[in-house]
Amino acid sequence: MLDAEPTLAPAAPLPTPTYMDAWKRRAIMWFGRAVRHSLSAVIARYSLVGDPPIFANAQFPWIKHLEDNWQAIRAEADSITQHKDDVPALVAISPDHKGISDKKWKSFFLWGYGYRIDENCARAPQTAALLDKVPGLQSAFFSIMDPGAHLVPHRGVTKAIFTTHLGFRVPHAAERCWMTVDGQKLTWREGDAFAFDDTYEHEVRNQTNEDRVILLLHVKRPVRFPGSLLADFCLWGVRKSPFIQDALKNLEDWNSGVRA
Repeated sequence: MLDAEPTLAPAAPLPTPTYMDAWKRRAIMWFGRAVRHSLSAVIARYSLVGDPPIFANAQFPWIKHLEDNWQAIRAEADSITQHKDDVPALVAISPDHKGISDKKWKSFFLWGYGYRIDENCARAPQTAALLDKVPGLQSAFFSIMDPGAHLVPHRGVTKAIFTTHLGFRVPHAAERCWMTVDGQKLTWREGDAFAFDDTYEHEVRNQTNEDRVILLLHVKRPVRFPGSLLADFCLWGVRKSPFIQDALKNLEDWNSGVRA
């Protein structure tokens, strides 16, 4: 286990968006909602792993490698999350998530939207080394759900990625900490992972008095040509959007604040 980190100072409050920023966001959200289903339909047509709500782990050999090393990942996560209040809520990094959850969902990013966060990876070197072997990795973070946390039913933005969860801190009453994907109920187990398509409606709830901590990954979906061109374009557009660029800036500001 890594040496314990000192208690960190809180980051500065996030800046308030200008009127023009808010207008641009609304315009991009409108456009995205108008075209994302059509784009995802084309990506699904050329998907090399089909288009199910929940994938078979055998389709992604690297998942087994993560499962085989789950205890090392948990040890590093424990070192970081022992000061849980110093791990930012996702809505502090990405305020656009405020319609999904509140401050009870916290996230310590190792990768964010296609960018490796070297400073954070240095605090979890074994996990980072494992993540470096995941093909097409876009995001990876230790995801903490406080007791009572609830992510309302929602959908992801593109089938260009899929999501993987690796459980390693699961409440004892596991049946009361769950998620649904397209109506199918799933629960986490320590050392086990599952992969799913987050463009299907999904919901998450922790109805226990314990934290749930997992490693959450967003990974590029294997897609054959010419759908791969569209998938790459979607990922490029997402990374360059003000939503993601602002989130990366907020993450850097947070890290700077806790170093102060």
